[in-house]
Amino acid sequence: MSVTRAKKIPSGKPSLRHERTLQRQGYDVVVGMDEVGRGALAGPVSVGVVAINTATKSAPAGVKDSKLLSAAARERMVPQLQRWALSWGVGHAYPEEIDAHGIMTGLRIAGQRALAQLDLVPDIIILDGNHDWLTVPEQVGLFGFADPQSGQAPPVQTLIKADMSCSSVAAASVLAKVTRDSMMVDLATSYPPFEWDLNKGYAAPGHQEALREHGPCEHHRRSWNLTGAHEKGRQV
Repeated sequence: MSVTRAKKIPSGKPSLRHERTLQRQGYDVVVGMDEVGRGALAGPVSVGVVAINTATKSAPAGVKDSKLLSAAARERMVPQLQRWALSWGVGHAYPEEIDAHGIMTGLRIAGQRALAQLDLVPDIIILDGNHDWLTVPEQVGLFGFADPQSGQAPPVQTLIKADMSCSSVAAASVLAKVTRDSMMVDLATSYPPFEWDLNKGYAAPGHQEALREHGPCEHHRRSWNLTGAHEKGRQV
């Protein structure tokens, strides 16, 4: 899996401008990828992927980085995005995997699981941020997203603020966020002291107070500093 890097595109309303540039360069099927839950204390880290091709029309009105939308707006948008995308998926890596391998490997596992859900092979992947956490040469093809003919995985292009500029990445962000939030709300019914229906597993004061009182459960990332002001637990 080769890696290319792009300069930061000025933030604004997401569009397919960058995806169309890549398609003019010969990459027909473009996949946008984004993660949620990297800095949570509990629950999975989740990665969304959305594929488009040259026939894909503009994204549904209002699509943008999931953090800029209300929960209700995100949920209303999901069916529209699922119909709009050529293919899509959301993959997860769970606390025990994060504890065993670290958060970067957890992101990679979740991303590979998301890609394995696609019913197509991407020509290129746009990854939000400036660090390619997806690529591990010795694992190319391990999760079934490599080209079956060549055995090669698609190239990855990192792009700063891609969730603010690329419709495919913004859509992936929304799908990942809604899926993960729903998982945390469901878990909250079995673990009410942690208030996951409100904090989604992040380091909210009530969550950390409950950790100090009750201790962690099997859905917590036990290798992290769960009750203190550790930088890793404050990331969003």
